[in-house]
Formats: sequence, structure tokens, C-alpha cells
Amino acid sequence: MFIDKSMTRNVITISEDAGILEAKEKLKAHRVRHLPVVDKENTLLGIVTDRDIRSALPSVLLPEAEIAQEKEQIARLRVKDIMTRNLITISPADTLEDALLLMQQTRVGAFPVVDREGRLQGIISVRDLVRAFINVLGIEEPGVLLCILVEDELGQMKRIVDAITEERISIGSVLVARYWEEGKRAVFPYLLTSNVARIKRKLEGLGFTLIDPMQWSLDQLPKSG
Repeated sequence: MFIDKSMTRNVITISEDAGILEAKEKLKAHRVRHLPVVDKENTLLGIVTDRDIRSALPSVLLPEAEIAQEKEQIARLRVKDIMTRNLITISPADTLEDALLLMQQTRVGAFPVVDREGRLQGIISVRDLVRAFINVLGIEEPGVLLCILVEDELGQMKRIVDAITEERISIGSVLVARYWEEGKRAVFPYLLTSNVARIKRKLEGLGFTLIDPMQWSLDQLPKSG
């Protein structure tokens, strides 16, 4: 899944010479948290966020005289005075998985998407990733999530999928996670049905152990490896 298939293309941008009050109004009007800063050729120069704006504005706890003085200074501030210049960007040819890992590593909630010439093509945010993975996982359709404990060896997934399809049950998605016991994996098929009693019995009859998905905890995952 490539970034360019899921990124937001119609990005609200701003010039580096715009005032920060204009930036504040744009953020509010379009209900966004990030404004890429571009030049006339749409080359990315930086980014300004709602946090940058808040940091530049005077505190409401200041005396009125000081607030008035601060407002005069703020009126002269340009976006280029507060924007972040050293950006983490991503390419349209990168994948959603790349973006997800990069967000985890950097603790950044959105990345500008730029081409090889540095021109802005879009932006990918946590919201875009959530929307994309909801679509991939098929969880917008009603269904039931199972958790099946399996041996970490070839052929196990095929046995599970065969058992499910033999019951004429559609699969929305299948996720596989490490289990806290060595040599085990947990398989999470999302089944597009509400009647799972029969398939549960069938899987148990094949020797699989079913776990309540609600009891699954990331704290129980292996810490390394």
C-alpha cells in the first residue's frame, strides 16, 4: 500500500511571509493541525503547527498592558519566524507501513509527502493511516474477531483459512502476532458473520486453541526477538 493512494492531496498550505495570525485562522477555518509552508513552485520550506502558534501567542495570565505589547510584536511575526525547517518527510512511493513505523520512531503525527525535487505532493497523518487500515482490515462491515493460538510452523495458516472457507464464511482480514510462549503465534481472523459457534468448534476439533480476543494484551508480547 503506497502513500500516494492514501495521503491527503488537497493540502492547505501557507507562505513563509504570511503572518502567524493568518496561519492561526487557516488552522481554525480548515480544522487542521499542520500547515506546510511552500514557495511559489510548491517546494516545501517548512511546517507550522497549532502548537507553534500557541507557543508564540501571549499567555492569558499576563497583565493587560503586557498583553497589548505582546500583540503588537505578534502582529509583526511571520510564519518563517516560527516554522519548523528541519522536517521529516516521506515519499509517495513509500508504503503505509513505512509511515506507521516512522511515526512510532519519531513520535510525529503527520509527514509532508514530497517528490524527488522537494515539491509538496500531499500529507499523511495518523487519521489517514487509521482510515486506510480500517479499509484494509474490513472492520467497517459487521463481524466477529477470533484469536487462535497456533504453532509457529508452515501450513498452520492454510489449515485455518481452509476450515473457515469450508464453512462458507467470508474473511475480512487476518492478522498474525507473536505470542508470549516461545514457538507460538496468535492468529486473528476477522470473520464477516455473527454466527461463529460452529467454526469455533471445528477449529478446536482440529487441535487449535481459541483465546478470548478481549484478553489479549500487548504487555504479554515478547520484549525482544
